[in-house]
Amino acid sequence: MPLAINSDFEEVLEPFGRESANFFLAAALYHAHKLSFAAAASLADLSFEDFAARLREHFGTGFRLDEQVVEEDIHTVDALAHP
Repeated sequence: MPLAINSDFEEVLEPFGRESANFFLAAALYHAHKLSFAAAASLADLSFEDFAARLREHFGTGFRLDEQVVEEDIHTVDALAHP
């Protein structure tokens, strides 16, 4: 079932662009420690650099470092480097 966004948000999100709901949902999950940075960037359909830039633009910081996230990202990089 597709995610439905409350129509009241349409006006608020419009200035941020067509795919802004995806970005803000991914960013919220990332900041809530539910997704790694790489997973959130992928869900937002943004490159690593673009996701970091948008996080800095809207939240004042691009990365959140904690042990679990670092380990997840190391495993992601390892999986990509050694398919």
